[in-house]
Order: sequence, then C-alpha cells, then structure tokens
Amino acid sequence: MTPYDPDEALKLDNQLCFPLYAAARKIVGAYTPYLKPLGLTYTQYITFMVLWEKDGLTVGEIGSRLHLDNGTLTPMLKKLEKQGYVDRRRDPDDERCVVVYLTDSGRALKTKLADVPQRIGRCMPLEPDEAHTLYRILYKILDN
Repeated sequence: MTPYDPDEALKLDNQLCFPLYAAARKIVGAYTPYLKPLGLTYTQYITFMVLWEKDGLTVGEIGSRLHLDNGTLTPMLKKLEKQGYVDRRRDPDDERCVVVYLTDSGRALKTKLADVPQRIGRCMPLEPDEAHTLYRILYKILDN
C-alpha cells in the first residue's frame, strides 16, 4: 500500500469521477440530434421511458426510478403537461401525491423515438460484453 499523497490524489487524471462525468456528458450529448427536433431534453426522454414502461406513476416513483428529486421533476413535468404530453392529477386517495399519466401525444412519442437506443448503441465504442460489464458496474455504484 502506498502512502497517501495529496498532490497525486488531486490530479484530474487520478479521479474516477471525472471520466464518469465526461463520458456521461458525451453520451447524453449524442441524444441531442434525435431529441431536439421533437423539443425534448434527455431528462424528458428518460422520463418518457419510465412512463412508457408503466403509466400512472407518482412524481416520487418517477424520481426514484430516475434518481431525481421533486425539485427537478416538477418543473419538467409542468412543461411536458403544457406541451400536451402528460396529465398530472392529484391522487384521490392521497392529495399530497401527484400522479402522472401519458396523453395520446405522449404515447405517440414512443414510436417516433423507437430507434434511438439502437442508433446510440452504434455510436458507442464498446463490445457487447464491455457494455454489459459497464452497465453492471454503474448500477453497483447507483444502488450503493
């Protein structure tokens, strides 16, 4: 075991966080040409992915799935509602909860965006086994 050296520890090239951050920005940026023509951001896109899997989730459930807080989700969902993609309704059983439902327009986006994962996958310089390993490692970090 080597002794702790603050000068080495604080070098950018010795940080795990930096390549994760930079790679995430690069990957998210790769979605822009597919999402921007539809007026969508990446965060909105992944919100739709969650709702396409299961419609009628609370804001809290969406936030849990996406690792986002209500302060981030609420303004975004209001914008999606204004665009006609979702309806937000108070849960009749618990007025504190807001339930989000896709509209027909929100459901129709699924068809328009169906080929995006495949297109993005072709941009990634990873073999399938490398992608699977990276996926497992990233979820290990997220689930900790």
